[in-house]
Amino acid sequence: MNEMTTILFATDFSEVSDSAFEYAASLAATYNARLVVLHVVAHQTDLRSFYVPHISFDDLDQQVEVGAKQRMNEFCNRWRGQFPDLIACVVTGIPQVEILKKALDVTASMIVMGTHGRQGFEHFIFGSTAEGVVKTAPCPVLTVRPQS
Repeated sequence: MNEMTTILFATDFSEVSDSAFEYAASLAATYNARLVVLHVVAHQTDLRSFYVPHISFDDLDQQVEVGAKQRMNEFCNRWRGQFPDLIACVVTGIPQVEILKKALDVTASMIVMGTHGRQGFEHFIFGSTAEGVVKTAPCPVLTVRPQS
């Protein structure tokens, strides 16, 4: 087994992600690994052809990014005592692509993420972020299913 030096945890701030974080935190603590927490703000659907009088598309993108950064700060502040070197990242893009980019950038030993999101027809059309990451990741991926 390769040495565990960096754990990349991808979150969407859902309950499933919170459960997955327990595994990421446990691995990071056990192996004394660096913990990188990533949230990807998915590109919004282009709504410019629709009339939305109270907010522009660009303003919506900016507000979503600001909100994501606030959520990331709140999330990471809960764990900085246990992981003082925790690295927090918020990026905008296609979640699967950005998770894989970050894994390469930080030379991740493992990616930890929840399995959730779209189901049924939407899953058929858009696919699963977790599935795409598992199939193409440069390192092992631990996926955590929702607790029932």
